[in-house]
Amino acid sequence: MAEKIQLEVVTPGGAVVSDQVDIVTAPGFGGEFGVLANHAPFLSTLKIGTLTYKKEGQETVLMVSGGFCEVSNNTITFLVEAAEKGAEIDVDRALRAKERAEKRLAQAQQRQENVNQTRAEAAMQRAMARLKAAGRA
Repeated sequence: MAEKIQLEVVTPGGAVVSDQVDIVTAPGFGGEFGVLANHAPFLSTLKIGTLTYKKEGQETVLMVSGGFCEVSNNTITFLVEAAEKGAEIDVDRALRAKERAEKRLAQAQQRQENVNQTRAEAAMQRAMARLKAAGRA
């Protein structure tokens, strides 16, 4: 039997995942990274994107909304603002959020209304990550 790593995904609302898994891939600010059992300790910041993990050949995808990751003592812990399992994402809602973000970004580029471009870009990234997670789930 292959060695496992303990995965913990925690949001301000509580634990989303707590399980022994085979591999984890996550969206770090420096690029996507993967972690197996007995990985060297490290810390990383996370960007909005998809976190994937495999357990016994079964892949699970989560949308994560930024945060931090720590690998230590054969445990990988994610402290994130939000996390949603791909299979539980409301695709229609994510599509509507993407459309709203596209409109706000267009307004920001045309300098219409008082639109915060940074917030609009973050909303777009979250919507795209939700759609990606749902599509792969």
